[in-house]
Amino acid sequence: MKKTISTYFLAAGLLLSSCADLDQSSISSIDKDNFYQNESDIKVALNGIYQTLTDGGMNAPWNDELVFLNDLQSEYARRGTANSAAITEIGNFAITPTNDFVKTAWLYRYTAINRANILIDKVSENNSLPETVHNNYVRAAKFLRGLYYFDLVRLFGDVPLVLHDGEGEGEPRTSKDLVYEQIVADLTEAEGITADFATLTSEASSQAASGLLSKVFITWAQTDSEYSKAHQAELYQKAVDAANKVIASGKYQLIDKFIDNWSLDKKEGPELIFTVEHKFGVNRNITGHCIFSTGFTNEKLPVIAAINNNLYYEFDAHDQRRDASVTLRLFDPATGKDFDFERLRFRKYIDTLYMANESAPYISGQNTSSSVLRYAEVLLVKAEAENELNGPTLAAYEALNAIRRRAYWNPYTNSQSQPADDTPVDLSGLSKEQFRKAIQDERYREFVTEGNRWFDLKRWHILVKTIKAKVPADDLKVKNISTRNYYLPLPEEQIVLNPNLEQNWGYAGETSGDPYTALGWE
Repeated sequence: MKKTISTYFLAAGLLLSSCADLDQSSISSIDKDNFYQNESDIKVALNGIYQTLTDGGMNAPWNDELVFLNDLQSEYARRGTANSAAITEIGNFAITPTNDFVKTAWLYRYTAINRANILIDKVSENNSLPETVHNNYVRAAKFLRGLYYFDLVRLFGDVPLVLHDGEGEGEPRTSKDLVYEQIVADLTEAEGITADFATLTSEASSQAASGLLSKVFITWAQTDSEYSKAHQAELYQKAVDAANKVIASGKYQLIDKFIDNWSLDKKEGPELIFTVEHKFGVNRNITGHCIFSTGFTNEKLPVIAAINNNLYYEFDAHDQRRDASVTLRLFDPATGKDFDFERLRFRKYIDTLYMANESAPYISGQNTSSSVLRYAEVLLVKAEAENELNGPTLAAYEALNAIRRRAYWNPYTNSQSQPADDTPVDLSGLSKEQFRKAIQDERYREFVTEGNRWFDLKRWHILVKTIKAKVPADDLKVKNISTRNYYLPLPEEQIVLNPNLEQNWGYAGETSGDPYTALGWE
């Protein structure tokens, strides 16, 4: 553990994931005891915490990893032509403790957390900085620490909670409730970031902290931990309250044209709350390559492939999210004609403007931003939490129906469309259970390939049930899926380094004592 958590370094040319040009410092290592003397030093260190979001090629959290770990572990995606054993394991629900993505999911986040811990401690000791500057950098670091711990607790369950440099060696796993408690504390403090400090969607902001808090509270409410079972209603209410802070800010709105959330010329759009910015040649979006690695051909599948074409037909024909999320036809700028695919392609990260540039390499979407949090998700969290608290109230309907109205808005005629089956756009008259299902259906259609699906199926406790119901019975996903897949295994190398770490159930040959089925998870 010490080897993994306590190492601190900043690579040459640190990059904050943003549209702005940065003053980059060429340093291979720093003396942390003599650094942090002025705002310039602290800014470089903060950039180093952001860096982990895209550092490490394919395995970086928002280069590809969270899409692999979420969408490949869903009912609509599978490994295509990738020759990677790690990707094959993920796509087949056959993941092992030696999987490369498992190892780096742990390693990169604890590296970033340690960077955040050092910045927080060192800046807190520096009395020479103006108070606002001091507070903003500490709060931004805490936002990122909260984000990384939120990933860890959802990926692995109980994880060691390390809050200071030099700690962590021999540390056992901390209960989920204590980890969530720290995440909430960090993000609550990050809500105090001043408006002038965050000017880009790829920077920590007060609204990003509130939006992420809403997601944290609703996830915590559904973990079946001792605290969440005793305080579930309180957690749902806090999810609503945090979402309302974002809504009341008036800063965000649903944009008319859904696909524009991934357009290169609209990277600071009003729906985007927190993003990871990508730039080809620097921190390229590898998902953009993996969903379209074949180009215009039916001879082979891309790295991230659809299991079949069912997802396309599960969208209403008038739902604009369909052709923005998946497609069976694309215009090929090389031929000037439409190309028809036998197997659907995931659409959001296919950058047709880039492909139309004759001087560009034949790779799609690698400049496209990754959306960590959109306003649409804040509305859906509010609707879901409100329904769990009080049933489908007016506030719950307003939030959900806003998503549906945008889905059926025609941005080309600037008019409201109706579903093709003539059902109403606005839902009404639903029971609590029907409204819950409606929320789940909207999230399914809203967040394709946005790194959410496995997390959603887990928190609703329907992962195994959904895979078995929707994936063809002869697929390895169905043959291998079990309740153990509610969490990743802890990396084997971490257990070797720290014998006080216990492996998650199901990854050490267990055949009995399944804790997840005992909780009623399906």
